[in-house]
Amino acid sequence: METKVSEIFRGPYLSKEIRKSIKEMGFREATEIQQKCIPDILEGKDIIGQAQTGTGKTAAFGIPLIELLDPEKKKLQALVICPTRELADQVSEELTKLAKYIPEMRIASIYGGASIGSQINDLRSGVQIVTGTPGRIIDHLERETMQTDDIGIVVLDEADEMLNMGFREDIEKILNAIPDGRQTLLFSATMPEPILQLTEQYQKEPEHVKVTRKELTAPKVKQYYFEVKDNAKPEALKRLIEAENIKSALVFCNTKKTVDKLVIKLGSWGYPADALHGDIKQNKRERRMDRFKNEDIGILVATDVAARGIDVDNIEVVLNYDLPQESETYVHRIGRTARAGRPGLAYTFVSGKQIEKLNDISGITGTEIIKRETPSNRDIERIKEERIADDIRMMIRRGHLDKYDEFVAGIAGDDMNYRQIAAALAKMILRKER
Repeated sequence: METKVSEIFRGPYLSKEIRKSIKEMGFREATEIQQKCIPDILEGKDIIGQAQTGTGKTAAFGIPLIELLDPEKKKLQALVICPTRELADQVSEELTKLAKYIPEMRIASIYGGASIGSQINDLRSGVQIVTGTPGRIIDHLERETMQTDDIGIVVLDEADEMLNMGFREDIEKILNAIPDGRQTLLFSATMPEPILQLTEQYQKEPEHVKVTRKELTAPKVKQYYFEVKDNAKPEALKRLIEAENIKSALVFCNTKKTVDKLVIKLGSWGYPADALHGDIKQNKRERRMDRFKNEDIGILVATDVAARGIDVDNIEVVLNYDLPQESETYVHRIGRTARAGRPGLAYTFVSGKQIEKLNDISGITGTEIIKRETPSNRDIERIKEERIADDIRMMIRRGHLDKYDEFVAGIAGDDMNYRQIAAALAKMILRKER
């Protein structure tokens, strides 16, 4: 359905309540995915929306979702399935803002790691929309605390991530429990074969909407790569931390096993690091996130799925310990370090044919990813020496050294000259650093 952008937010397509809320949320013009999806969803069509995070896809399905539901009917009418608790909460929050001026519309978020009793109370109180993770949704279905008879719309948000997490059987079980006449909306950054199989099985003549952000990378992120063999990655990371004096880093790995191994290795070297992945219970993930935000730990090692919802302004470096498969994932990762107007740094480890993949990413994003050499042990020693020398010069410029001058003078009184004393102190400091 061809529609002008301005008509979607300002014309007859939306109720005055929705128009009021989206204006209050700062929406002025529809994004491409919103422009293409909203009219078709309002017409009752199934949608395959191919778009990455940051394109406005939540509002693309959220606005028509709220428009199509009956707020006077105190029955569950729409279900949004998400891969993680963080995303379920984010979607719930945005839907709540969109429905601000429809007081009868109620939204509940359900997921593991939270009280199932309070969730049951929410469901019994008469919500029209539920956002949730597959495991907890199935839990409620089996308990018969969530009724599906009146569900007319189902949204699969970030479907590729759900499949990557092994939720395919859960998704099929949920969809099979919902009446066949439903409208099914599927959103995914990528379209691998398992996603296409789902669309063929559970959607009716869906409209395929594909959107690519025009600007695929954060311009303030300086990007570098290092050629590093897999078995040399831990040592290379250690050298980078020491050479760059990194205090805050988000390190991405492609598997949970790699995350756990790397955290153990970093801990053995004395670095305050912690893990974030799908096997870690939600309450622990939240505590670790809080520690990272509060700078109690300096290095957070994570998988992509577990890192969804991370919003931290003080991340110095994002490091791709493993190169991701998708260009969009690379862009999403490195964008974590250029927050609040600050510049950022992104490092990537590659080896062998992965360099070709990195070149492809560079071409797609239109940014230069510069090659650097991993610091040698001598490089690190030299950098530490320069850092200490800079600290000494700064102390001298600041003054207030009288007390320490007396201490050195006392040593000099034992037939030592000042240069020998300074050299001995430097040796002590540098030996401790090494």
